[in-house]
Amino acid sequence: MAAKIRSRLTDWTTVLPLIAILVLAATWNRHLPGPLVLVVAALLAGAVLAAVHHAEVVAHKVGEPLGSLVLAVAVTVIEVGLIVTLMISGGDKTQALARDTVFAAVMITCNGILGLSLLLGALRRRVAVFNPEGTGGALATVATLATLSMVVPTFTSRPGPQFSPAQLAFAAVASLALYGLFVMVQTGRHRDYFLPVTQEGSIIPEDADGDGHADPPSARTALASLALLVVALVAVVGDAKSISPAIEAGVEAANLPPAFVGVIIALLVLLPETLAAARAARRDRVQISLNLALGSAMASIGLTIPAIALASIWLEGPLLLGLGGTQMTLLALTAVTGVLTVVPGRATVLQGGVHLVLLAAFVFLAASP
Repeated sequence: MAAKIRSRLTDWTTVLPLIAILVLAATWNRHLPGPLVLVVAALLAGAVLAAVHHAEVVAHKVGEPLGSLVLAVAVTVIEVGLIVTLMISGGDKTQALARDTVFAAVMITCNGILGLSLLLGALRRRVAVFNPEGTGGALATVATLATLSMVVPTFTSRPGPQFSPAQLAFAAVASLALYGLFVMVQTGRHRDYFLPVTQEGSIIPEDADGDGHADPPSARTALASLALLVVALVAVVGDAKSISPAIEAGVEAANLPPAFVGVIIALLVLLPETLAAARAARRDRVQISLNLALGSAMASIGLTIPAIALASIWLEGPLLLGLGGTQMTLLALTAVTGVLTVVPGRATVLQGGVHLVLLAAFVFLAASP
């Protein structure tokens, strides 16, 4: 037993997040020299891999779709805290930070993670199979939240792409209500709509994981992994912020728009979900991958907008939430393409490629607006 405890304490998935969080505490809000930036970046990558491992342990214990929800909500809650912190300390430069971050998260999840998952699933089985009822409902929720929160502000009577205080309060309450309703449906009344299915369309038994025979972890192991998951995610988001000045310098040196920094940070923060979704797709659990992708997009909007609405009470200056014309076009194209992808419940490499091209278009236009 003592040897087992020592082995767990020295396991890399335990050690790396703890080291990353200690380095984060030591370097927070400090200028980092080049060599230390490389060290922090390496620890960030290790924390990402550790987060994926612990998320899978927790997911195996609680079962699907609650397991996918754990990682999506954990990442989003920490991301929201980071956004609010930056907005409070950044002043006028961060008026559009929430919009840019949430839009980047939506495009990365609904095109990048979703497209990669479909591509990997289709390469494994020629056709990626998932449940259209659950996936379609999730996509409809994402599209509604994105439109209410980021498209409508552009067309209000207010000057600039912003809500009035009453409109912002309505958007916050509607976002929370819609997200809460989806979670109730996903984890309760229609839970089977979000479980992985076979090529014939039948639900895969919950005790059949990637190798088909591993037993669920003990409650103690799952709780330890949950705690380490939170530590790893805090390290990922915090270390991403620590190296952001170096990223900003690189972006400026490359003559890219300042807003492109948000895209890079969003890509770093969403790495745990991307890797977890890719691993699930490779194990022929495409539905779990789609749960992660769309659940992350939904949580990013449904939790960020209420938090920003609350923070706006003491934030100075306007809160810019409305998208521009190019961004709205990409969002509309993503929604239409997503509907055509999920309605059949089956997808080939073509659908995966289409969504990945949409992500590439978003990144390119963010770099060259």
